[in-house]
Amino acid sequence: MELLKVLPWRRAFLAVILNLLALSLSTTALLGSYWCTGTQKVPKPLCGKSKATKCIGVPMPPDAGASNASSQDVVHYSWETGDDRFAFRYFHTGMWLSCEESMEGPEEKCRSFIELSPPAERGILWLSLGSEMLYISLLLISFILLMVEMLHTGNPVCGLKLNAFAAVSSVLSGLLGMVAHMMYTQVFQATVNLGPEDWRPHSWEYGWAFYMAWASFTCCMASAVTTLNTYTKTVLEFKRNHIKGYEASFKDQPQHQQYFIQQQISSYYEPRDKPLHSVSEGVDFYSELQQKVLQREPELELDEVLGQTIGEDRC
Repeated sequence: MELLKVLPWRRAFLAVILNLLALSLSTTALLGSYWCTGTQKVPKPLCGKSKATKCIGVPMPPDAGASNASSQDVVHYSWETGDDRFAFRYFHTGMWLSCEESMEGPEEKCRSFIELSPPAERGILWLSLGSEMLYISLLLISFILLMVEMLHTGNPVCGLKLNAFAAVSSVLSGLLGMVAHMMYTQVFQATVNLGPEDWRPHSWEYGWAFYMAWASFTCCMASAVTTLNTYTKTVLEFKRNHIKGYEASFKDQPQHQQYFIQQQISSYYEPRDKPLHSVSEGVDFYSELQQKVLQREPELELDEVLGQTIGEDRC
């Protein structure tokens, strides 16, 4: 009897695609510096030869060049008041770096976000970084297991075990990713209130990397659900095919032999207090059943009683 006539290629392929998408999105979000974006309110610098925009213009007297007074001793007056005295520069922040627009030129000035965060929150930030990297590592392990399962089609029992390990890995990685994202959000909000004065944002919002990280978490959990669904359906079909195969093989057997083996199978599938049996336990059960039949009727051939047995080796 063939164990699985048609493998669930569609569900397995969908799980691999979702896992690969989650892995790509999470890696891009971790390396990006656009988790949060906004503006910072900073005083405008004085206008000079190298700075003509977003600066405070200072009128110079006509005899300023002939004056012997030092430029530091000259009193400058500006009529700009309120928000006109300030400039709003753009900034973006990630898990590693915080970059802001430079007032002196077009380039950006970047600083370590770990150094900007309050000392009391740095431990949480390191935990967030560690959880994020572990999240990506488990996603990679789950992807490898799913690929091995798709390519290793010779032993369905091994494929089921790989499928189960991939599902568990995906669920654990999703939980770690969710915790990492929430911890980073807490650290950033604390840095907004308690961070350095020259960095505190005037207004901010979440950037594309933040939404990409949560999209990765969604794809990860969808991959885990798909993998678990594939495992459950395969196990149920395994048991159903075995029951049908053995019932068909019993038709030509004596009545007492049918009664004995049906009693053994019924005792195995009846409700019990312990969890559901795995496929490997089912293989052990049928092997034990063969031994019982041999002990009961030594002269009876097993192939005639049980039909075609399981040909696949255990994983």
